[in-house]
Amino acid sequence: MDWEGFLKRAGECRFEISSSYLSAAMKQNRVMMNTPGLVYADEEMMKAIKADDSLEQVANVATLPGIVGKSMAMPDIHHGYGFAIGGVAAFDAHDGIISPGGVGYDINCGVRLLRSDLTYEDIRHRITKLIDTMFDNVPCGVGSEGRIQLSPAQLDEVLRRGPGWAVENGYGWEDDLDVTEDRGCIEGADPALVSPTAKKRGKGQLGSLGAGNHFLEIQRVDEIYDAEAARVFGVTEKNQILLMIHTGSRGCGHQICTDYLEIMRQANRKYNIPLLDRELSCAPAMSPEAQSYFTAMKCAANFAWANRQMIAHWVRESFASVLGRPADKLGLAMIYDVAHNIAKLEEHDFEGRRRQLYVHRKGATRAFGPGRPEVPEKYRSVGQPVLIPGDMGTASYLLVGTDLAMGETFGSSCHGAGRSASRHVSRKRHPANAVIEELKRKGIYLQAKSRRVISEEAPGAYKDVDRVVDVSQRAGIVRRVVRLVPVGVVKG
Repeated sequence: MDWEGFLKRAGECRFEISSSYLSAAMKQNRVMMNTPGLVYADEEMMKAIKADDSLEQVANVATLPGIVGKSMAMPDIHHGYGFAIGGVAAFDAHDGIISPGGVGYDINCGVRLLRSDLTYEDIRHRITKLIDTMFDNVPCGVGSEGRIQLSPAQLDEVLRRGPGWAVENGYGWEDDLDVTEDRGCIEGADPALVSPTAKKRGKGQLGSLGAGNHFLEIQRVDEIYDAEAARVFGVTEKNQILLMIHTGSRGCGHQICTDYLEIMRQANRKYNIPLLDRELSCAPAMSPEAQSYFTAMKCAANFAWANRQMIAHWVRESFASVLGRPADKLGLAMIYDVAHNIAKLEEHDFEGRRRQLYVHRKGATRAFGPGRPEVPEKYRSVGQPVLIPGDMGTASYLLVGTDLAMGETFGSSCHGAGRSASRHVSRKRHPANAVIEELKRKGIYLQAKSRRVISEEAPGAYKDVDRVVDVSQRAGIVRRVVRLVPVGVVKG
């Protein structure tokens, strides 16, 4: 697509897609963009972004009914199902829509970060043992199952309550819930709206990592940019050891998305919503179909938070076992847990009035600024922690949300680096042995279930995460607090 005349700079690290843009599909379906598109990127990034159809996807989302504000994409934007990955869009709670394509298949894929009282020197000779123990204690890989088998009643409790169920049953600490987005439980989840197939897929997978870009990492603090915010989050010095968990709702969330996509396609015809792409299937926000999906999505989100809770418990057990001290004596407290693929009913100020909106974040992170009641009380003075994972050999970041983000992106930011090469291309370009050797040269120990995943998730398959974060900070939607680098990695 030639974007000449339709794509222009709109400020620092911002490009706007004009609402006058008309693709061939728009002309054919007689629909127009209801609002401009807004992409956060620099000039160099934009060259690559133009190479796939993700800008077209941003424009397509702008045609959906009831969109409020702009159709946005973060600097990690790349092609996704329906919405671009990195996409953010808010829809009026009464006149808008809800779309599973704005959330994705891996509902509440997200990140949990734990701090410790350890330094790199404390564990540098134990990293191999720590990673191997975590690899043994946390099931991972395609189709992997957790260490516990839930009864149907227990699974319903997990879908309804999330990590509250896990903590009540001895998996973690009560304090963990205080620093989990929504305390790990979106109210109103109803397991009755989750299919037997989704429940069957989720029943054995609680407490498992899965494959793909999901990981466990032992990380050390490489740089502290904001000492005061870092201190509030429990990060006090360079080379301090932190632990990152990146995974989602596994087969349960995938099946919920699959089930409701078909329902939404039927709803599209029923409500006569013109679509440019069947992957954008949606229903009016107040319709039974949309509310049923939203309620089932809450179940998947709660499952994902419980999943990361269980994994965190076994990670703590691994450290306690190898280092011979209880987890609390090692200072293994949670910093935060945040969702990356989710739709939320939120209140935002827009054009001078308070609005209730269904904010869809597809490969994007909530980044609420200081003072919001949704931010844990002990963080409210600095803002919500924003967790940006790298992948194996690349850096991860602890950031903080800003007031500007609240006014411009409905409190949203990037969620990672974003892929720059497909998994198929990456397998050809990055042989597993070469990736393993590259990580060794960087002093990173890797334990992986699959050599194929090593190739698919090679650092070279992703954009430069430092640049993505730099663009986000220059745009003012986040503020850098800490840069983290991996010293040990578990992959599925």
